[in-house]
Amino acid sequence: MGGYSSEYAISLKTGNVVYTHLNKTLYNPYKVHIFREKWVCVTTDNKEFPIDKNDFSLIIDGTKITFDCVFNAIHGTPGEDGYMQGYLELLGIPHTSCGMYQAALTFNKRDLLSTLKPYGIKCATSYYLNTGDTVDETAIVDTVGLPCFVKANKAGSSFGVSKVHEISMLQNAIDVAFKEDDEIIIESFLDGVEVSVGVINYRGTVTVLPVTEIVSENDFFDYEAKYLGQSQEITPARISPELTEKVSKVAKSIYKILKMEGFSRSEFIFKDDEPYLLEVNTVPGMTEESILPQQAIEAGISLEDLFGNAVALALAKK
Repeated sequence: MGGYSSEYAISLKTGNVVYTHLNKTLYNPYKVHIFREKWVCVTTDNKEFPIDKNDFSLIIDGTKITFDCVFNAIHGTPGEDGYMQGYLELLGIPHTSCGMYQAALTFNKRDLLSTLKPYGIKCATSYYLNTGDTVDETAIVDTVGLPCFVKANKAGSSFGVSKVHEISMLQNAIDVAFKEDDEIIIESFLDGVEVSVGVINYRGTVTVLPVTEIVSENDFFDYEAKYLGQSQEITPARISPELTEKVSKVAKSIYKILKMEGFSRSEFIFKDDEPYLLEVNTVPGMTEESILPQQAIEAGISLEDLFGNAVALALAKK
């Protein structure tokens, strides 16, 4: 848990919830905090023991401890963009998230959408900017229209995201996004019902969880709406059975197209009764208030079972 991005605090919450709910009669869990300045195991009495990056081990009271499995609860880099996956795979340590390639691809919104479009997955009209590019505001508005969304290409939890209503707001939104990433995606505004769809491998079967409808009290589903209670997350979503089936089918198709493992939570907006993909999260929030755990509970899957299932599947791969 932890990480190097603005999402580290949310990751610590997720990690603590996973630690709390894992079945202690089956597993002997350790809290490992991953930060740029230190990798440490934090004990229940808040003592820190450094992780040896050579083999992802530690020594407590003269005893070397190695791990059978890693539950990856890092949102953002390095846990959601492929770095930790690659590191753990090189060491031969099973982990609960998708593979390195899938993590890197889904974390890059531009590359993800480009990969899925040939499969008929619908998404918003977009415009790309990299650090140092000339900003042609007229060309941007001509391409995506107003209002539009300016997003950091590789960031989560709505960090670096702004909704732009007027062309005069565009440059400031671009500056905000560049604080989070050196790549930007600017997308057309889709006016419709927003839903979130969790897909997991549950006991060896790809399973779509009940759909959640997102109703933000703010201008969009931003950080405050996600984490400070300024939204309603309604599970199951107040949409017709036909739309539920349609978006569930698309979410499951994405999971299979990308050869995903572990957790995924895809965000969609309905336009003309068609689901348009916004993004795919491969290390979604796992606090009691988070969307995917809400969906699991609605499906009759307890948090202990949800987390234990992920560990069991990871261990089975070894």
